Amino acid sequence: MPSAFSLSVLLHNPWFAALSAGLRRDMLAATERRHLQPGEMLFRQGHVPDGFYALLQGKLKMSTLNEDGREAILTMLDVGTWFGEISLIDGQPRTHDATAVGHAEILVMPPPVFGQLMEQAEFAGAVARMLAARIRLLYGLVEDASLRSVRHRVARRLVLLSNSHIPVSHDGPAAIPVTQESLAMMLGISRQSLSKELKFFEQQGALTLGYGQISLLSVALLTRLSETD
Repeated sequence: MPSAFSLSVLLHNPWFAALSAGLRRDMLAATERRHLQPGEMLFRQGHVPDGFYALLQGKLKMSTLNEDGREAILTMLDVGTWFGEISLIDGQPRTHDATAVGHAEILVMPPPVFGQLMEQAEFAGAVARMLAARIRLLYGLVEDASLRSVRHRVARRLVLLSNSHIPVSHDGPAAIPVTQESLAMMLGISRQSLSKELKFFEQQGALTLGYGQISLLSVALLTRLSETD
């Protein structure tokens, strides 16, 4: 059974916090902990799904490799995130790789338990809302890639990352633990193009650059500057 600390971490996720206390207890009682070493994979693209997961500590990189071996980072998951439901719903293999960035600790819910919970209206409805939110996010990213400037895409991804990494109650600069290399790979742009835009935003006072992180000083300013080329 997860500790009180683990529960407090998970409750930072609005999706989990919105569930009834009884359902949260049932979910956590059916999970077990798993520790991952830096660089260790939780699953690979094409693997048969073996669980529904919650990230308790560390970060996970979701990525895929193309035919020439180049990696495309889809997103970075932060603590409190539940994930892995898609393959459990459709029974298809995993669509990407999940790799620990540093040491990571996760909770694993076995597929049979996930299936049983999906028979409950509250849990099934919550999973549907989770998928709907992710589809909306993906539509927005596709629109950005098709219609928006590189500057706009960089700004939007920084705002999205800050929303996932920083609690709602946080008051102050939003420190996003992501390297410039990883961010460029997420966006599918060159490191040089990303560096140019980040330096522009930094010069305008919207963010500061640090080792392995980017701190947003003003989301409003960042958004306004993203409309200028």
